[in-house]
Amino acid sequence: MAKIKLLIVDDSALIRQMLTRIFSETEDIEVVGTAADPIIAREKIKALNPDVLTLDVEMPRMDGLTFLRNLMRLRPMPVVMISTLTEKGAEVTLEALQLGAVDFVAKPKVDVSNSLQEYADEVIGKVRMAANIKVSALESNRAAAVDVNSHAAQAGIKKHFKTTNKIVALGSSTGGTEAVKHLVKDLPGNAPAIVVSQHLPVAFSASFAKHVNEVTEMTACLAKDGQLILPGNIYIAPGDRHLQVVRDGARYVCRLDDGEPVNRHKPSVEVMFRSIAQNVGSNAIGVMLTGMGMDGALAMKEMRDAGAINIVQDEASSIVWGMPGEAFKQGAAHHVLPLEKIAAQILALVD
Repeated sequence: MAKIKLLIVDDSALIRQMLTRIFSETEDIEVVGTAADPIIAREKIKALNPDVLTLDVEMPRMDGLTFLRNLMRLRPMPVVMISTLTEKGAEVTLEALQLGAVDFVAKPKVDVSNSLQEYADEVIGKVRMAANIKVSALESNRAAAVDVNSHAAQAGIKKHFKTTNKIVALGSSTGGTEAVKHLVKDLPGNAPAIVVSQHLPVAFSASFAKHVNEVTEMTACLAKDGQLILPGNIYIAPGDRHLQVVRDGARYVCRLDDGEPVNRHKPSVEVMFRSIAQNVGSNAIGVMLTGMGMDGALAMKEMRDAGAINIVQDEASSIVWGMPGEAFKQGAAHHVLPLEKIAAQILALVD
């Protein structure tokens, strides 16, 4: 079997050496070259024809976003961003995902040797995942995300309807930051409340909530412990807490849990969906969007068994059909739909 050809683009020689060493221990990934800046990278892409790129966010001579924008226009390919866990790094990374990057990992901490293996497992897994992504899927998802006059909006789904006590529970991971934005931009300001667990580091949470809030008539925010869940609002799990939905009399409220990661994630979709199954039942609509792994799939079946109606993003429109595919295999889905039709289906279920 042919090895995955990887090009590492980073201005730090130490990071280039560390990543090269990490991938040298795999049997299926070959680092065909490294580049200290985008100008060098451009020539090496032509000469080496890599399958996947890791790309630093901040580099000399040409910033990572400008390079990525040009790359996706002239030579589309899977890109995994290497990001700093700062507010600025979060903003740049989320913009990179909008431009077509597949996923991101944090910049490795060269002074923390005891966590290096965990980091290595993460970056290797994401490069393997990226190598299996069809560039056509990246293109169509990016086009959908930036098209503010989407098919669903043209079809008139931004209608107003009688509010209900329904809650939409939405789980996502790889590719989810753009998929969530695309879904909620077609929902009216009085749509049912949405709770979101998206796999993101805590440093990225506030920026993600801000980006979501900018594209929708609803109001998006980071969930707070004890916060009342009301129609027209989107509650996003912080990157270091599980988000659960519990009852307070006749009302629903957010509960933030600082427990251990579940399925290696915190927030975990599994934790949120299970709380929905136990406390919301038939008043819930479950939505599983693109993502790697199987987090949330088992609990989504519990939601269905409790009376919830579930929607799973289809394989063709997903960047990675891991989480939605596993939910489908578990028999959790009532509807399997392309991303651009999910908002209309949600509204049809509550009208």
